[in-house]
Amino acid sequence: QVQLVESGGGSVQAGGSLRLSCAASVLSVRYCCMGWFRQAPGKEREGVAAIASDGSTAYTDSVKGRFTVSKDNAKNTLYLQMNSLKPEDTAMYYCAGVPWCRAGYDSLQRSTYRYWGQGTQVTVSS
Repeated sequence: QVQLVESGGGSVQAGGSLRLSCAASVLSVRYCCMGWFRQAPGKEREGVAAIASDGSTAYTDSVKGRFTVSKDNAKNTLYLQMNSLKPEDTAMYYCAGVPWCRAGYDSLQRSTYRYWGQGTQVTVSS
């Protein structure tokens, strides 16, 4: 059974940093398309960052230059390094995976992904 378990969320002040982790089981981050999504109260779940099977990455415009998605194949873990955090980054963050996806736009679409974690809360105060 595929499992994705997020960790690393918390509360920080604006300008601070957090690193989220997503430990995968059964699903191999080496060969799969992996993404980070977030959902704030009353808003749609949006794609934040993704790394496709070929290693190419994609980011939503609001996080470009601040967030970095990466993976450790040996640990089968996906990461999201978040720097210069802003109050508008406050949301529940979810890890998602699918055996394959098209790089770029498709990798940031919720409908692309089959497997989801339970989420980790990120709160940024001003």
